[in-house]
Amino acid sequence: MLLAAGGVLAGETVLHRPLRNPASVSGVYVLADDFEGEAAIVLDDVEGVTLRDFVVKGNRRKLAQRQELPPYDRTFASWFGAGGVLVRGGARVVIERARFEQMAGFAVLASRVRGVTVREVTVVDSGSVKGNGRNNTTGGVLIEDGSVDWEVSRSVFERVTGNAVWTHSRYTAPRNERGRIAENRFREIGRDAVQVGHAVAVTVEANEGERIGYPKEVVDVEGGGTPVGVDTAGNVEGSSYVRNMFRDVNGKCIDLDGFHHGVIEANRCYQLAHFGIVMNNTNPDMQSVGIRIVGNRIESAPWGGIFVLGSGHVIERNVLRGMQRAHCSDPATAGCVFLAAEPDMLRAGIYLGERAERPAKTRGNRIVDNEISGWRMDRACVGYGPNVKRTENTVRGNRCRHEPGTL
Repeated sequence: MLLAAGGVLAGETVLHRPLRNPASVSGVYVLADDFEGEAAIVLDDVEGVTLRDFVVKGNRRKLAQRQELPPYDRTFASWFGAGGVLVRGGARVVIERARFEQMAGFAVLASRVRGVTVREVTVVDSGSVKGNGRNNTTGGVLIEDGSVDWEVSRSVFERVTGNAVWTHSRYTAPRNERGRIAENRFREIGRDAVQVGHAVAVTVEANEGERIGYPKEVVDVEGGGTPVGVDTAGNVEGSSYVRNMFRDVNGKCIDLDGFHHGVIEANRCYQLAHFGIVMNNTNPDMQSVGIRIVGNRIESAPWGGIFVLGSGHVIERNVLRGMQRAHCSDPATAGCVFLAAEPDMLRAGIYLGERAERPAKTRGNRIVDNEISGWRMDRACVGYGPNVKRTENTVRGNRCRHEPGTL
């Protein structure tokens, strides 16, 4: 029996081109070797559609192309094909209890959508790479280009080469708004488990992951794609990252590049290859201001636990243990200078810096009641850039302890 977009073979529907705006779906969809199109299922400007209880097998072996990231003025929806579900425009779309495997593109990509929910989906063995063999961000779930009122929750992501769950908008597009990424599970993700990019009012809560930044050969070293448990990009405000847990991250626990006026609370990260929590200010429309970093736990990092930049931050009651596995806190250790102008950046448990992507005035910050331990942390507990004035920041009540066993 032939269908409009393919045929039925051994209980599976083989697709040679997308199913467009189906009212419902069922069963297993397999992308044929000659499949051409954006995704197995394409929803254009639909409203009030629910897709549930289906499987998409993406045929990554045949359909994956070594493809670079799109230019700054192109959407990801217009650039990558061979995905699972593409939602373009429209409102009130629900995708639930679905499985995506061996996807060459994105499992789910929602662009310019007013209300999309991705719930209880499983994504495995998905994503493709660039010409140099590094990941090109594909494989997971992407919300982009000014989508509002969206959620990705209670889903499982395993062996995804790019980002597992993330948001993105072109610089000229509206920011994504009012989103929730919650109660997802991640294992062996090549880039970020979660990335919040160019967004307002996003909650990232109660997610768990391990082996983030693996396999190491797909990490986008040349493109600056350092793996992160919860990453940030663009201009992100009014957001909160709370009660997330990550273990064995081949990169950072939480990156706050573009994050301001938000909350980082009760997160836990164990065994890192980079700093724990890092502020940055790449986007020209923001300043690193007004972040609450409270009650987080970072264990086992080669350098410091928190890099502070900008003003009006509250950093309280965090536990940083096993810091300085690289022993950079010992002045005798070589190879520990990242910026010549700030030689102590990699040597302190908490460091107040003068610049990241851009210079910033680091003042008016409250750093109190933190527990910091690790190699020589009794001597290099809180550090300052040469031009950061200690008198312009409140630093008190921090408990600093040397741990001789930190390796």
